[in-house]
Amino acid sequence: MRDTRAELLMQAETLVRGRGYSGFSYADLAAAVGIRKASIHHHFPTKADLGAALVAAYAARYEAALTAIRAEHPDGAGRIAAYGRLYLGGVEQGLGCLCAALATEGDALPERLHHDIVRFFEAHLAWLERVLAEGRADGSVRASLDPAAYARFVIATLEGALLMERLLGGPEAFQGTLRALDESLR
Repeated sequence: MRDTRAELLMQAETLVRGRGYSGFSYADLAAAVGIRKASIHHHFPTKADLGAALVAAYAARYEAALTAIRAEHPDGAGRIAAYGRLYLGGVEQGLGCLCAALATEGDALPERLHHDIVRFFEAHLAWLERVLAEGRADGSVRASLDPAAYARFVIATLEGALLMERLLGGPEAFQGTLRALDESLR
């Protein structure tokens, strides 16, 4: 049986990550999924409802990935490297981070969506800060590193590299950024 809601979310995510929130319409989404626009409204009455569902699904996937990283990588530096590789998928697909794509639209977004994006990045900052503090304790990252400031640096570096290397250097150049980030931790 066809899961139209899941198809809508998948295609809408691709559209937002490639064009931005304002860069697609329900007509674009209907064409991508092969349904009528009215059918979209059955699942997501407003574009803000669709956006909120996109961010929630994206955040849930990242939460699962962060949990797996903690389980699979024993030290702080290894966890940061694995976190960076999550962004590599966007470069390989030619797509930006969903929440970064949404964040670029700032005040043009519905307040509810703006709040969801802030929560997404706050959760990542908190996770990174905890991982970096643990990395200082286990000796895998340099002791002089400020976990709170460096958490912001990690996200800024990865988001910037994702944006740039989608257009310029591709996965190989992005991997160079990952190596430089790893070296800066030690």
